[in-house]
Amino acid sequence: MRQALQTILIFLAIIPLGFGALNLFVGAERFLPVENITAAIDSQLRFQSAWYLALAAIILWMVPRIERKTTLFRIIILSLFVGGIARAWSWFMLGSPPVGMQFGMYLELALPLLLPLQARVARETKAARH
Repeated sequence: MRQALQTILIFLAIIPLGFGALNLFVGAERFLPVENITAAIDSQLRFQSAWYLALAAIILWMVPRIERKTTLFRIIILSLFVGGIARAWSWFMLGSPPVGMQFGMYLELALPLLLPLQARVARETKAARH
């Protein structure tokens, strides 16, 4: 069970790692024609992309000790879930985003399903130590 959770988390860390790096280096040109990009939009996207990279690093750091990182795991899951809600709100307000962003939203909204798995891994590890 522990190894399955670790594998899932590594896969999930690859997503912010890839998109964080891509958006950090390409900037808003990935989404808008150059003439429509403001310095504020580009700056904000690159800043948030750095946070994506930090998130990936935190997840990868947490993976080997996942059974002991319950609080951090819950904070990350909650943060990403709130991000999914923000995407859903945007969809409601402005219309359907590209398919890749829809996938991201669905994934973020489903992440709380991992909470019981991590709790089980933590319990099993604790029980095995005693």
